[in-house]
Amino acid sequence: MTPFGERVRQLRQERGRMLKDMAAHLGVSSAYLSALERGERGKPTWTLIQGVLQYFHIIWDEADELTRLADLSDPKVKIDTANTDPKATLLANRLAREIRGLTPEELDALLAVLDQAQERERGAGCAVPSDAQAPVSPR
Repeated sequence: MTPFGERVRQLRQERGRMLKDMAAHLGVSSAYLSALERGERGKPTWTLIQGVLQYFHIIWDEADELTRLADLSDPKVKIDTANTDPKATLLANRLAREIRGLTPEELDALLAVLDQAQERERGAGCAVPSDAQAPVSPR
């Protein structure tokens, strides 16, 4: 499941909405929406994200958060480690091979390290580009 799919499912269930009704509103099949919620589809399109925001009447900070989750919900990530420390290449390759074996606690620990690095970069005045390929905590 992706962060976006998990949040969409949570919103739909919290608000008592049926999958088929939401799918009809978005102009997609129930099967597609179900697969999107389960993380079996790629990153959602801008149009689909806007449709979800409209369907749930989401605005401001909550809309920004859902859009951010969508940006972090590509289940097949490519990480370019060219011109980085060799340890970055090692980390990317090991993570690709071993991510399925990590416990939720281990994932939280890795996300915490990435959150700290992101905060350090922000503090140094080096903004992280929104299209960066590196994973960022979905919190």
